[in-house]
Amino acid sequence: MNSHEKEQMSAGSMVLLSRLLLEARVDASVSSLSRRSLVSDAGRISRIEFESLVAIAAANHVIVRGLQAFLNLMLEVGDDMRGGWAIDELAIERARIALAIPVVHEVCQEFERCQFGIAVIKSLDHWPDLGSDVDLYTDADPEQVFTLMKSRFAAEKCARSWGDRLARKWNFALPGLPEAVEIHVGRLGQTGEQAGIASRIIVGVRRVEIDGTVFPVPAIPDRIMISTLQRMYRHFYFRLCDVIDTTELADKGLIDYGELRDAAERCGIWEGVSTYLVIVSDYVETYRGVGLELPQYLLDAARFGGGQVHYAREYLRVSIMPHSADLYKTQLAGMFHRREMKSGARLSLLPGLAVAALVGQKLSGSDKGIW
Repeated sequence: MNSHEKEQMSAGSMVLLSRLLLEARVDASVSSLSRRSLVSDAGRISRIEFESLVAIAAANHVIVRGLQAFLNLMLEVGDDMRGGWAIDELAIERARIALAIPVVHEVCQEFERCQFGIAVIKSLDHWPDLGSDVDLYTDADPEQVFTLMKSRFAAEKCARSWGDRLARKWNFALPGLPEAVEIHVGRLGQTGEQAGIASRIIVGVRRVEIDGTVFPVPAIPDRIMISTLQRMYRHFYFRLCDVIDTTELADKGLIDYGELRDAAERCGIWEGVSTYLVIVSDYVETYRGVGLELPQYLLDAARFGGGQVHYAREYLRVSIMPHSADLYKTQLAGMFHRREMKSGARLSLLPGLAVAALVGQKLSGSDKGIW
């Protein structure tokens, strides 16, 4: 199979996953014809196509939710072979998660025992899925973090990229844990430019219970702003989990859009937040016929929508020029207007970092050590 054929197969896997996670979740509003089509398409995939489905689901942090939806359909039609494929992969993924979750809880407990502020960011947003690493935020000093992680967990600091240094984040390798534990210290954003959002997290932390264990996580507005920073101001691609996670919050009525606007405006990223939510809504509408119920002032603030997003190389890619570049300029100008000189100076380094990453990618095939 050549690279073009592989890309076509992975694109088909993304479509099937999207249908499983969006169409199949709203049975009452999905026509019987559409559901029969979904069952038929899922029930025809070959073993190699299933492996592609698993790979895309893993890359997009929806492997448990996606394969559980697939399994439910196979059980419904009595397809034991494909159902067995899903059961095996789900067992592997759930074993990985079961190993990581107690460690995450123990790390949080140790930070709180030392009276350091701590919150799990991003990683638990996907539950019952878990990301490829564990992300934490703390207001402790770096040296306090190093001492705690070394003394309590025998953790070793991993090599840091230029971007890591600017962002004030460290990755730690813990014995027996395959995933790295990434700790953001005092700042957020690609260049550590976001002191505003960072200052809100510990103050607004809420508690969520997962399998009988309680974890500190950011408030809903902060959670959405963190996702926006990652997608609209850093990576410029969406994972399918971003769509599913945000849709669940919206469908449950957990997003206070007025509060979100106030917070995002203070942090200078309201245009990015509104654009993020419109992209999610447009993508959801493609698969279930109706998007999110977004207020008009949010729709008016968005710079673009789902029409500027396309699938490529495992993810939903955002067109960088000129749209994302405009968001960057607005964010930078806002920081200097609010006299946030240190944050603005950090953010102004982003284009140079991006160019260095691009050069590194062309020369060595990797941007590791830079981003």
